[in-house]
Amino acid sequence: MLTAIVFGAIFVTVLGALSSYSITQNHFQSATTGKSKALALAEAGLEYYRWHLAHFPTDIQNGTGQPGPYVISQADPEGGAVGTYSLAIAGNQSCGQLTSIDITSTGTPSDGSNTHRTVKARYAQPTVAQYSYIVNDSVWAGSDRIINGPYHSNGGVRMDGTANSGVTSSLSSWLCTSSFGCSTDQTKNGVFGAGPNSTLWSYPSPQVDFSGIAADFGSLKTKAQAAGLYFARYSSGTSGSSTYYRGYHLIFNADGTVTVKKVSATSAITVQPINPADSTTDHTVITTETTLGTYTLPSSCGLVYVEDNVWVEGVIPKKVTVVAADVVNAGVSPSAMLSNNITYSGAAAGLTLIAENDVLVTGLSPSTMNLNGIFIAQGGAFGRNYYGCPSSYEPRSSLIIHGTTVSNKRTGTKWVGGCSSGDAGYQTRTDAFDRTLATDPPPFTPSISTDYQFVDWHEQ
Repeated sequence: MLTAIVFGAIFVTVLGALSSYSITQNHFQSATTGKSKALALAEAGLEYYRWHLAHFPTDIQNGTGQPGPYVISQADPEGGAVGTYSLAIAGNQSCGQLTSIDITSTGTPSDGSNTHRTVKARYAQPTVAQYSYIVNDSVWAGSDRIINGPYHSNGGVRMDGTANSGVTSSLSSWLCTSSFGCSTDQTKNGVFGAGPNSTLWSYPSPQVDFSGIAADFGSLKTKAQAAGLYFARYSSGTSGSSTYYRGYHLIFNADGTVTVKKVSATSAITVQPINPADSTTDHTVITTETTLGTYTLPSSCGLVYVEDNVWVEGVIPKKVTVVAADVVNAGVSPSAMLSNNITYSGAAAGLTLIAENDVLVTGLSPSTMNLNGIFIAQGGAFGRNYYGCPSSYEPRSSLIIHGTTVSNKRTGTKWVGGCSSGDAGYQTRTDAFDRTLATDPPPFTPSISTDYQFVDWHEQ
């Protein structure tokens, strides 16, 4: 009997442990299944509202005219309901225009597992901020270059630098000339060069439509006059006259203001331009300016429209778009000049600078220069002219761009062999796209597609 009692106790103990293990595993399996169902329901909520926005692009109230959240039952194909998803919709606006929509979806299955999961996505048109570089011409990235972020050219690419993301060309082959470092004219692949990570190179790839990303300057001017900041043309005459190169000097301040100066005179410096067809006279260095005033950036419309040439520097306090364009005078195409460092005052800040013509780093730019922002040379080139070496303008040390460069013409900030002891321009250059601006760019940053899509997705 004693033996029976001992073995019975052991049996009961083992049976209890096995039962407890089975029950725990069953609960764990139910919870795991419930979590999977909850995530599927949350994603179903995102897909439902993407469908809704495709039919009603500006409706952020699910057709009810009332604020959310909106709880919607998801039908089970075999009958009944598999669960529900709850949607919270928030529209992001600037200057009275809806720029993106944030959708938060929480899925809850009806299987009794008492679980839920929440995902959040941003629905918007993808913009140029998703790239480190977009160039509408053939381009040579030198061996000193470090590029973090997608790099695309509608022409050919010679990539001697280190690119740590995709490098794409719209051409299957192109003619490499001496200006791209080829000793004789040679037909090369769409992307070629001595740079590492060639497995990331791809060609031919679809073109980025520069006409499609063209800024609607007339509309932007109207919006700036109504709700942003607008500055009328101060320069006069046509290209070649000294008064044509006047404009405005914008110095952004961390306190949410911008100090504006009128530029009445610039130095006329003989240079070798980035593109041979451009003028050999540089007017980027300011010699005379007077303070116009200090202005508070409107809280609801971070748009500054300058119908003239513009010099930009300072600490960007919020999401701001600066436009330099002339929609009144035929044949007048303002440029933007980068005269000093551009930094941000916090994580919520960002800059998009759009120039109708060039975006030029000036002759007296800092030896070590930091530029944060999206820089768009709509009809011209992004770069720095060659000033002759040695001089007070050459050479320069380091250029770091955190953001995006978009250039209609060939870019250039370094001149190989430009100095007797080495190269002119910036000796080292680092480019990295800004992940924050890729999902939340400043207002009116040009899009690369007319199709709306999820530009960000994460689980909360």
